[in-house]
Amino acid sequence: MRAADIMTRPVVTADADMTVRDAARTMVLAGISGMPVIDREGVLVGMVTEGDLLHREEIGTGVARRSWWLDLLSSTRKLADEYVKAHARKVSEVMSTNVITVDEDCPVARIAELLERRRIKRVPVMRDGKMVGLVSRANLLRALVTLGPAASVAPAAARSDDRTIHAAIMQAMKGERWALPAASVIVDKGIVHLWGIVTSDEEAKALRVAAENVPGVREVVSHLELPSMLPAG
Repeated sequence: MRAADIMTRPVVTADADMTVRDAARTMVLAGISGMPVIDREGVLVGMVTEGDLLHREEIGTGVARRSWWLDLLSSTRKLADEYVKAHARKVSEVMSTNVITVDEDCPVARIAELLERRRIKRVPVMRDGKMVGLVSRANLLRALVTLGPAASVAPAAARSDDRTIHAAIMQAMKGERWALPAASVIVDKGIVHLWGIVTSDEEAKALRVAAENVPGVREVVSHLELPSMLPAG
């Protein structure tokens, strides 16, 4: 199994000039904990995560004042970086710029090892210098839940049939505003698993019906969830 088989696409991204507040709102609405940052030419330039927005002056979580001797032990570079994280207004000023990426053919086992070793939660998937998807820990867990240990030894014919079913489901949803991205639909031996956030029970029902009507589908398992309520203000 490769990155292309499980990656999320299209990817929710942040603009480098986006405000920190708008970036936080985007992550809350999308139900994600981090997103790639792109510039005006669509080039990947960084990654912004919950961790980058954890200590903010606006909500009283800025870095607490430490003892004078601890400040003496801290480098001015570290102190300046902490100040920027707490006060900067633009995503470009708080994002991480050393972004680890993989290509579409990267094995899933390699990605899991990379996430663990680098202590990161997601990696952009690249093709010819452009981002085409994102693999997160959630994608790996979905693959584990839906595919199981037997998937790796499934006959080639079965894998081909599952790909055909997947393509047919995506075609059935094409053009619909409630359609799921390809990575949120996983097919294993004719059993379809639907993942993602929906805004209503009606959307969840439409997604289930679209999948059920595809020839070859044995069962549809819904993992769809309604979004969390946003705080006012």
